[in-house]
Amino acid sequence: MAEEAGLHVAVKKDSTGICFIGERPFKEFLMRYLPPKKGEIRCLDDDRVMGEHDGLTYHTLGQRKGLQIGGVKGGKGSESGEHEAWFVARKDMARNILYVVQGHDHPALLADELKADQLAWISGEAPHTHWVYGAKTRYRQADAPCEIERVDADGCQIRFATPQWAVTPGQSVVVYESRVCLGGGVIL
Repeated sequence: MAEEAGLHVAVKKDSTGICFIGERPFKEFLMRYLPPKKGEIRCLDDDRVMGEHDGLTYHTLGQRKGLQIGGVKGGKGSESGEHEAWFVARKDMARNILYVVQGHDHPALLADELKADQLAWISGEAPHTHWVYGAKTRYRQADAPCEIERVDADGCQIRFATPQWAVTPGQSVVVYESRVCLGGGVIL
């Protein structure tokens, strides 16, 4: 479509990561502005200490790489458990604990609804509730069928037809009706 419209960016390479920091390691960039605050990494299922993190701000839900707890058998130094990778499932900001789970399809990584605020609707009008829309909560995700259960000045509540993977507070949810972007908000 961009090529048909004669836009010079039509052949530009897709952006990945955080475009405004350029090609550099994300954690290294953040460490320049957010000081490290070490804390425990714990298994969400049994509260076992798995390792140590440098700061909760350097991690995101669904993250797999860079946890430094090993990828097999219950974590670094352990001989028990499954041979699946570990993923960030939750952050306890008050206690400075990073919770992880083993396996991409662990139930703690799935959410069938979300709440969002800081809403911005392109038309200036909020969409109807109880209507089938599509929504994205992650970059390059296919539209996920959903329904807006509540929308008002304080925010909205969206329920998905099937659970979504690693819905992350602070990220955006974008709502579509067919191929039309309606707008969205910031996930709580």
